[in-house]
Amino acid sequence: MKFSLRLGSWLGLAWLCLLTYRAQAWGFYGHRLLNRLAVYTLPPEMLPFFKANIEYLTANATRPDARRTLVPGEAPRHFLDVDAYGDSALTTHGRGLPRAYADAVARVGGEDSLLRHGIVPWQIARMERQLQAAFAARDADQILRLAADLGHYVADACVPLHTTRNYNGQLTGQTGIHGLWESRLPELNAESYDLLTGQAPYLERPTEAAWAAVARAHAAVDSVFAMEHLVSQELSEDRKYAYELRGNRTVRVYSREFSQAYHRRLGGQVERQLRYAARLIGACWYTAWVDAGQPDLSKFQLHPSAAEQARLALEDKQQAATVPRALPGHEE
Repeated sequence: MKFSLRLGSWLGLAWLCLLTYRAQAWGFYGHRLLNRLAVYTLPPEMLPFFKANIEYLTANATRPDARRTLVPGEAPRHFLDVDAYGDSALTTHGRGLPRAYADAVARVGGEDSLLRHGIVPWQIARMERQLQAAFAARDADQILRLAADLGHYVADACVPLHTTRNYNGQLTGQTGIHGLWESRLPELNAESYDLLTGQAPYLERPTEAAWAAVARAHAAVDSVFAMEHLVSQELSEDRKYAYELRGNRTVRVYSREFSQAYHRRLGGQVERQLRYAARLIGACWYTAWVDAGQPDLSKFQLHPSAAEQARLALEDKQQAATVPRALPGHEE
């Protein structure tokens, strides 16, 4: 299906609005950007409902991160340490990790062992099935909640540093590289990115699509670290970092000079992963809708119910009252 000129104008407006967000991390700027962009990958039958709720999907794209301190077992849902299992971990045979969660638990010797190194592809597959059930049940609140959350996990699976034990460069003397790749580079360069991908495809095998996303991200891990190392050799320490005002605080950040040199070395990697993630999020939403029988979304309530708004408010209150604590898994 071809997008109309009117949709093109919506996309342009959405992009201008997105540029007003300040990047904090992929978990804030990136996740909100991706859920918003994913709306515009949907077919005409889905677009009005999702566009009517685009602010909900944008604002709530970060809730899975917020729940890390509230929900036991939330942290492992955001990553998979592929390198903890060896080179064959992503294959579908031999020593590869089973696609069925129960089989994977049995393979590694228990659920605690599996959770230790993350479960993001299994989480994506589980949530895609839950979203399909919500479409089938015609439950608008549940559709929105699950779509927002699913977008978050899909985006995480597309980040190279979410696929390695060395997730923040802590094992190679490159501590801080996570925020550099996820946050600093999009913050400085998003305005120049082309992130419009066209309509998302139907996924014949959504579970394999989740694993393919992890495999694609993991294939980029070596270059993420190697390019940072090269730029660190080229620029002295006093040129690597700078201080910038964020709100009412002055914080130490990677300098613009270093960040842009690193960005050039990566050769468009961050932009490519953002495009890929936006399209895959839309594809997961679209696939769930198709597999639910393509219910007529024009007959659904157009906005979150009072009960859903109350649930979100309660979750916010609980989050605000939670004392920060150390979490298992990747610290972000």
